[in-house]
Amino acid sequence: MKTALHSIVTRLDALNDWVGRAVAWLTLTMAVVTFIVVTLRYGFNMGWIWMQESVVYMHGILFMLAAGYTLLKEGHVRVDIFYRPQSVAYKAVIDLLGALLLLLPTCFLILYYGYPYVAESWKVLEDSKEAGGIPGVFLLKSILLLAAGLLGLQGLSQAARSLLTLAGEPTRSPEENR
Repeated sequence: MKTALHSIVTRLDALNDWVGRAVAWLTLTMAVVTFIVVTLRYGFNMGWIWMQESVVYMHGILFMLAAGYTLLKEGHVRVDIFYRPQSVAYKAVIDLLGALLLLLPTCFLILYYGYPYVAESWKVLEDSKEAGGIPGVFLLKSILLLAAGLLGLQGLSQAARSLLTLAGEPTRSPEENR
């Protein structure tokens, strides 16, 4: 059982680590596209709505898909003044309860209520409301479900890591993965 949990934690952590590192490249791409948009607009009095929208799309994709990675690297906000000085077991209990009582139900609700929203967008192949915008709003909306899924999987990893810690079989901590 412990070996299976170790394997689950390792695989889920690796998935969110890979996704986080991959979408991080959108930051550079956003900067380059923004530079091009500004240069074209103010230097040549030119511009395209789709190019401006692409920056918004990349920004949304970056933040949504990097949420699981941020959880993996313990980058989400918590009240460290109460958490940091505590024992490893105390932290494991807090992490386990947080994942089971807060994070996973929230991810489930996002998936449950988000699915019809995304499905309706796919049904009509929703386009940009702007003339000349990106004709793929339905794809952007799908990121909502993917993000909730990735964050939920990382929550499962956190819960499994906490169980292993409480069972005396700690895994490599996210701080060591930095």
